[in-house]
Amino acid sequence: MLLRSVLLPVTATSRRDLLERFVQLLVGLFLYGVALGFMVRGGIGVAPWDVLALGLAAQTGLGYGVMTVLVSIVVLLLWIPLRQRVGLGTVLNALLVGPSADLALALIPQPSSVWIGAPMFVFGLLLLAFATGLYIAADFGPGPRDGLMTGLVRRTGWAVWLVRTLIEGSVLLVGFLLGGPVGVGTVLFAFGVGPLIGWFLSRITRMREARSQKLGSLRTA
Repeated sequence: MLLRSVLLPVTATSRRDLLERFVQLLVGLFLYGVALGFMVRGGIGVAPWDVLALGLAAQTGLGYGVMTVLVSIVVLLLWIPLRQRVGLGTVLNALLVGPSADLALALIPQPSSVWIGAPMFVFGLLLLAFATGLYIAADFGPGPRDGLMTGLVRRTGWAVWLVRTLIEGSVLLVGFLLGGPVGVGTVLFAFGVGPLIGWFLSRITRMREARSQKLGSLRTA
């Protein structure tokens, strides 16, 4: 009973559907980390949570990927008083994105100029939106930061935009004070990530739902 109250249930139309969605989740999380690597290497600023992670990494000497994992774990701890239910995707998001970002940073060279770095950032932003659509459409639970936002909205009754703005604004300020990189890329992320995720997510979700229904009908045939 305790586990049921804490963990989100996993439903699937068939075993094949469950397996395909799990692979989709893993691919999405891996690509999300790769996208972060491209955005960091771009050198024109990063998303608010990454400003915080990079600022903390600079202050502690820990790697960016390790700090990303630690920040995610702290955010998950904040779920406890909010009584948010954790999904498999939530846990894997917290544990896998950081290492995949470190792997990407190890393989992606430092750009020689902003004319190379800026397109790298834009590519990373597009890849991040696509990856987000993949792992959300897999339907294994929200990421740590998304769950914090929805939990606060549910507990406070405040509007989503207000809660998101307060969270990301606070994170950005703390990260900036710690020395995290803030630049034009931070602004591009703030205004561009929402519409891009919306575009990818709607299409990937429709494809995933159609595939799941097909696998379910094959099972019952």
